[in-house]
Amino acid sequence: MQAFQKRFRIDVAEVSENLMEFDMVGIDAAIANAFRRILLAEVPTMAIEKVFIYSNTSIVQDEVLAQRLGLIPIKADPFLFEYRSTEKEYAEEDVSEIDTIQLSLKIKCTRNAKAGKDISDPREHYSNNKVYSRDIKWVPIGNQADVFADSNIGPVYDDILIALLRPGQELDIVMHCVKGIGKDHAKFSPVATASYRLLPEITLLDTVRGEKAERLKRCFSKGVIQLEDDDAAAAEGGKIAKVVNSRLDTCSREVLRHDDLKNVVKLGRVRDHFIFSVESTGILPPNILVTEGIKVLMAKCQRFLNALDSTDAE
Repeated sequence: MQAFQKRFRIDVAEVSENLMEFDMVGIDAAIANAFRRILLAEVPTMAIEKVFIYSNTSIVQDEVLAQRLGLIPIKADPFLFEYRSTEKEYAEEDVSEIDTIQLSLKIKCTRNAKAGKDISDPREHYSNNKVYSRDIKWVPIGNQADVFADSNIGPVYDDILIALLRPGQELDIVMHCVKGIGKDHAKFSPVATASYRLLPEITLLDTVRGEKAERLKRCFSKGVIQLEDDDAAAAEGGKIAKVVNSRLDTCSREVLRHDDLKNVVKLGRVRDHFIFSVESTGILPPNILVTEGIKVLMAKCQRFLNALDSTDAE
């Protein structure tokens, strides 16, 4: 354990609104993959679970419409809600402010009376001809209006197209969002992608100068190989190649196609250095997702240790 603690570290390379890239050093593939799967399937979010359609005169079938609505990311802090009980049958009126978010979509397409007769563009000829996620409204339950006054609950993105309407067609829908995890359904997964790769390792076995150095640089991704001045290289009319950032390499193996270069380069990967890339759907920031993923992994380890202790006691 002491050797692991001394070797293990996490280095954050990039953090933005919906993307985080970081390194986990000193672990093996089993732990890295367990963490990836936890991000995909075991960090909870809120998503639309039940769709009550009172009116749907669009050309989109009820089942397809319900599926589209269910996959819209909902911005709400899942850690402020509880899991809904599954012991009794679901009823529309049986909702609670502690486990359910209620949303409404009520919209009707009409003709634009101000549009000229020669206008054929539906965007000018009709009103509400396109139904977007921005048309979904939050309907507070109980004391939610006060508790979540600053939360701005609703779809993460306003421009998700739900359906197309024509004059006379309308949608009247009530939706219930509940807490869940990606293991139950993909709509609860908080990440668009969660992946990792081993850190590339590029070693030059010999000095590469001049025209060969230029070709070597082109064999790798931009920024991996850099040409530097050298007294011996300058005497020969060129520069020497240096590996400056192997992290940017995409492992294309292009260098192996050159007979005079493939034997001067050793390609490999650092077996305990994993580069993680986590892209959030926008429900939670990626740094929060990583933190919660680590908490889930720690809880799993603790349950395993407790199970071992109980077995030893027996």
